[in-house]
Amino acid sequence: MDINEILKGVKCSECNREHTCPIESVYIEKNATKHLKEIANDYEEILVVADENTYNAQEGRVERALDDKKIKKIIFSGECVLIPDETAIDRVNKEIKDIDLIVGIGSGVIQDLCKYVSYFSKIPYVIVATAPSMDGYASTGAAMILKGMKETVKAGLPKAIIADIDIIKNAPMEMIKAGYGDIIGKYSALNDWELSRIVNDEYFCQYIYDTTLEMIEKTLKTATGLLKRDEESIKNLTEALVIVGIMMSFALSSRPASGSEHHLSHYFEITGIVKNEPYLAHGIDVAYSTIITADIRKKLLDKKFPLTQYKEDRENYIKNLEKSYLSVAKGCIELQDKLGTYNRDRVKIYLEKEKEIKALFEKMPSGKEIEQMLSLVELDISEYYKLYGNEKINDAIRYAKDLKDRYTVLWLNYDIGE
Repeated sequence: MDINEILKGVKCSECNREHTCPIESVYIEKNATKHLKEIANDYEEILVVADENTYNAQEGRVERALDDKKIKKIIFSGECVLIPDETAIDRVNKEIKDIDLIVGIGSGVIQDLCKYVSYFSKIPYVIVATAPSMDGYASTGAAMILKGMKETVKAGLPKAIIADIDIIKNAPMEMIKAGYGDIIGKYSALNDWELSRIVNDEYFCQYIYDTTLEMIEKTLKTATGLLKRDEESIKNLTEALVIVGIMMSFALSSRPASGSEHHLSHYFEITGIVKNEPYLAHGIDVAYSTIITADIRKKLLDKKFPLTQYKEDRENYIKNLEKSYLSVAKGCIELQDKLGTYNRDRVKIYLEKEKEIKALFEKMPSGKEIEQMLSLVELDISEYYKLYGNEKINDAIRYAKDLKDRYTVLWLNYDIGE
């Protein structure tokens, strides 16, 4: 599948929309950084944003490509986890005066930070990828932590994506596994998207669905090669991650790629930050959380839907929510109150659509099948249970849904009293 052909847009007969993605070019190849010279041809003042690890990973390739430009640098310390919050945003914003191009060197956090600042400052940016670790390179959302809440903020797209195989093949193996795990998580995200189509009549596009599913199947074939840092496998994984990002841009939301499995992962990240507790790399958390959501679907598949919707005492629920999220709980409560989610009775539609919903759950690979897929890259669910424990995982199943304005199987699970 030719990425640059997809970027030209698709007039979709499946949903009668014209899908577009204004990224100008994507380079996933050996020595791809050389293209930065021509991309930056019309710019003079360039801000390079990286952390110590990602900056060192590119081994001076960016500076060599931009040797005739005025370069200013922001290099975040590599000693602690960089959080894409107000502090990081302010640091970048202080350096953008007279800048006409931002070049991010990194993956998840660096690219989200550059995307966010680029969008609000109207300064274009280019991302030089240092790891095939996540699918956000080509998506319109920036995963930020603002006022303590994990938010996917609508943001712009890069002028270009540069993924130099000579750089990304040497990424930490945990990040390569995270990219693989993030793709496997799409099984859950796609299932949630269809579920919301059934329950809420949400917009759905079969072309985007099928293309994302094709990327999962493509990625599964790369597994053994990824452990060997095989260049073709690394390239295939990166292409899959970028194409899934483009599908999010086509859908105008992260819906095809982010559902209940991402919400669980966000729960562990947010509670980890506010409680100073450890949490796994995003894509690895997503991968293990996909097993959990698959098990939830299996449990619901075997259960007869009740005639009444579960209603919990609000005061008791908020008390438990505050225990989980601490300072973030207020934002969760305000979000769900604004949406009116807890006041909506969905049991009628569940009963009307029970057969359709359960047929959908039948399509989802089982937890055991997901475990097998993850074992191909030596990811073991025991790591997840050892770090979080059953109580925290059960709290995530119950409260992760409150972080977002998105309907997933976590809501159905809650609504029927599980």
